[in-house]
Amino acid sequence: MRSFSKRLALAITVCALGSPAQAQFAKSEDAVKYRKGALFVMGQHFGRVAAMATGKVPFDAKAVADNAATAEMLSKLPWMAFGEGTDKGDTKAKPEIWSDRAKFNDYAEKMQSEMAKLSALAKIGNQENIKAAVAAVGSNCKGCHDAFRQ
Repeated sequence: MRSFSKRLALAITVCALGSPAQAQFAKSEDAVKYRKGALFVMGQHFGRVAAMATGKVPFDAKAVADNAATAEMLSKLPWMAFGEGTDKGDTKAKPEIWSDRAKFNDYAEKMQSEMAKLSALAKIGNQENIKAAVAAVGSNCKGCHDAFRQ
């Protein structure tokens, strides 16, 4: 299973980095589906780390490291799918994403940075340090959702 998720993540990354964002999406609704999918999968992996870091499920250092690494990689994907014309349809994105793009981009970059720190700490395996890093990622996610998600 882990091998499949790594191959899937690699395929997504190759597709994401292989061509300009506008050329990747034939329709704006494709971009919305893409970013929602990337954010959902990232949230699933981050949620597994958070559950183990906070003691809600038994701590497994290898599972934490694997899930944190996957979440870190996925944290780079959704942002290109917030292009022009993707503010309509099945989305909870607020108009402020497009009117205050610099602030939105700051949140995205901060989240990626915090996720990278979490991934690095997860490789060491200290549950308390991971718990603090999870809190930092979660706080940043909440701030962005409060400002930019309906």
